[in-house]
Amino acid sequence: MSDAPAARLWVRRHPLLTAYLVLVLASTVVRWTLPDARPRADQVTQELATVAEDRVVGGTVTMAYYDRPAASRDAPVVLLLHGSPLASPAMFGLANALGDRYRLLIPDLPGLRGSTIRVPDYSVAAHGRYVTQLLDSLGIAQAHAVAYSMSGGVVLHAADIAPGKIASNTMLAAIGVQEMELLGDYHLNHAVHGLQLGALWLIQTGVPHFGYMDDAVLSVSYARNFYDTDQRPLRAILEGYAGPMQILHSRSDGLVPFAAAEEHYRLVPQSTLIEMDDGHSIPFTEAEAAAAHIAAFIDQVEAGNGTARSNAAPDRLVAATQPFDEATVPRPEGVTLGIFFILIALVTLISEDLACIGAGLLIARGTLTFTTGTLAAFTGIFVGDILLFLAGRYLGRPFLGRAPLKWFVSKQAVERGTAWLQERGAQVIIISRFIPGTRFATYFGAGMLHTSFWWFTLFFFVAVAIWTPALVGLSAWAGEAAWDLLARAEQYAWLVLVGFILGLLLLLKIVVPLFSYRGRRLLVSSWKRLTHWEFWPMWAIYPPVVVYGVWLSIKHRSATVFTLANPGMPDGGIVGESKAEILTQLRPAGDAIATFDVIEPDEEAERAEQVAAFLARHGFAYPVVLKPDVGERGQGVGIIRSDAERDAYLAEHPERLIAQEYVPGLEYGVFYYRHPGEAQGHLFAITDKRFPTVNGDGQRTLERLILDDPRAVCMARFLLNHHADRLRDVPADGEVIRLVELGTHSRGSLFLDGTHLATPDLLAEIDLISQVYDGFYFGRYDLRVPSVEDFQAGRHLKIVELNGLTSEATSMYDPQHSVFFAWRTLMTQWRIAFEIGAANRTRGMQAPGVWGLLGRLVNRG
Repeated sequence: MSDAPAARLWVRRHPLLTAYLVLVLASTVVRWTLPDARPRADQVTQELATVAEDRVVGGTVTMAYYDRPAASRDAPVVLLLHGSPLASPAMFGLANALGDRYRLLIPDLPGLRGSTIRVPDYSVAAHGRYVTQLLDSLGIAQAHAVAYSMSGGVVLHAADIAPGKIASNTMLAAIGVQEMELLGDYHLNHAVHGLQLGALWLIQTGVPHFGYMDDAVLSVSYARNFYDTDQRPLRAILEGYAGPMQILHSRSDGLVPFAAAEEHYRLVPQSTLIEMDDGHSIPFTEAEAAAAHIAAFIDQVEAGNGTARSNAAPDRLVAATQPFDEATVPRPEGVTLGIFFILIALVTLISEDLACIGAGLLIARGTLTFTTGTLAAFTGIFVGDILLFLAGRYLGRPFLGRAPLKWFVSKQAVERGTAWLQERGAQVIIISRFIPGTRFATYFGAGMLHTSFWWFTLFFFVAVAIWTPALVGLSAWAGEAAWDLLARAEQYAWLVLVGFILGLLLLLKIVVPLFSYRGRRLLVSSWKRLTHWEFWPMWAIYPPVVVYGVWLSIKHRSATVFTLANPGMPDGGIVGESKAEILTQLRPAGDAIATFDVIEPDEEAERAEQVAAFLARHGFAYPVVLKPDVGERGQGVGIIRSDAERDAYLAEHPERLIAQEYVPGLEYGVFYYRHPGEAQGHLFAITDKRFPTVNGDGQRTLERLILDDPRAVCMARFLLNHHADRLRDVPADGEVIRLVELGTHSRGSLFLDGTHLATPDLLAEIDLISQVYDGFYFGRYDLRVPSVEDFQAGRHLKIVELNGLTSEATSMYDPQHSVFFAWRTLMTQWRIAFEIGAANRTRGMQAPGVWGLLGRLVNRG
């Protein structure tokens, strides 16, 4: 099927999502066509050199600003700098109160409002350099700075870059030292600002707004301002600041604590500290009072009576040299405390464990009290899990197969949690809190069962009340040692914090499961999968093979010549090949090919009719095999036994499918290759696929049988999900339960090396079938056969699939083989593929270009 019909089908199935994506694309295009600087009609603009990492680089940035003239041409220049996320209008109240006695410059700092929005560096350090450039470009030798909030850092950097430019500095509810900002630690703050930046980026990118949100108050530019800023250098700048300074600050400031102003006052011995009344909103609610203090201070400096560090009081000079006293760091209160509370609660929606650990770290540091930190984590967990319950109640089972629910929990897990809840009742609510991987499914299942909301809430409250203080307390206790280590090795702060958090998470994932048999056996499963290479992921197995492939590319002077190993398959069957097209090429082999038909991606009802027609046309009954036409490693393959299973499968798999007869019997994988010009090919490897079983004893449940079996436990997570609806069954004594029906290693089958089963008769039959397919030289057949005798005789074979270049000689997964055997096998098969491809190249065939092949791989992936 071509891409166009598939796209049309996707649009029909997802009209709202399609409309949304179109709007997002249109919004993105419009945004990038808009001018990067959008000054207001009453603003003046100035082109400045772009700054990145506190250095001037190539290119220009437009700074928009207001230039309000003074009554006198000789009046001092006053620079009014806004905070973030506000822009120049935040300073209009002060400007009006100051009147025309000074020339007022009120800029929009880059990234905000009228100035260039997209700049490489939004930090206060970069803004400090932009400010000095603005003064230079306007020919202003000196200016008195009034720095509100975030701009405290901007003016300090400007004064550090060009000390003579800043005649005086009024710190207006301004930031400064790192220790008083948010969490007090640069790395923690950076992480918080990173989360904020990510969230705002998702909103600004994912919401179609056609440019209206680019200069919104809470925009990416605002988030970048804080994310790019490092306040640690500001302490040293304050310690060296020599000019006059006035500090206006309120004790009730909920964003920048009054303790920050007191520390700035200590570090700058020539400064004056004036206490204001209205929190962080001084420019709005106390503009007249603030303007009076600012004007008096500027006039004093202009009259030559400003105090410099050189003539500061001796006792203040001595106090400025004292080390920082961490006891002066206040615990958050007001708005800041609310921010902490909300952040912890929100993080629980992402990871309850991380939220509790983070709360514990803040408690250990003294930032929060145990009560506040625990209550914040408790609130987030409590609310989040009630939402799970309500989702189960009002969304229910139909939504389990849809995003986003299917990303977090499978239908099988919910069925298991529901059965567990019905069997054990209230105690499950508490128990699930302590068993990883059960909470989501259990609470969602409780909602589906229409469990009493108040009954559920009561027991959930008890569970959270036990769990949360315990985990937060453990984190706080361990966090004291972590903070001590951080203090002694600040340069390794990230490593220490990450190590600490990973240590606690490992404790939760290892110690907590030990309290249940299931948890202990799943740990055994994880250990076996870690120590037995056959269960390793591809990225852990293939690096040596990739290196060898690079050597083969050099040897054969082509990185893509291997694709000519099967010129009859698109790109040799490297990825994304159609199973139906390959089987169609083999149809001349007759009965050796399992009967199949293509189910086109159309309406579900019509697809169900296609499956029914396939069964009727060939006289088949259930079971029948349904699988994606394009897929690897058994993904999406289903054994369908009823109309209900068929309909459920079709609802979850809208892509092009194959319906294929179900072939009972033994399953083998036969890896075949033939060099061009050879009359007969070779059997490179044979895989004897065994389907694991467990034997009932009339006492143990199927779940217990799986967990007890030394082989089945290796695939326990998959098998428990696969048999979720039967786990509570107790098989009769002697009953054999077949755990899987597909010969796929990733789905539980045992692969044994069956190379000893090769016979001349088998080779002759496989060779006869292979040479029916024009342009096939290299790949693996998956086939079924009634008996091993039939297999060796090459009779009654039923080929269910043929794979090209991505085939593996899966006999290497035999537990008796080492990973070194696997590497040798893979390297040998790729050497053969390159050799066959090179031989076909000498016959006039041309390998695809590297970039073209990569492009197709990406598109197909």
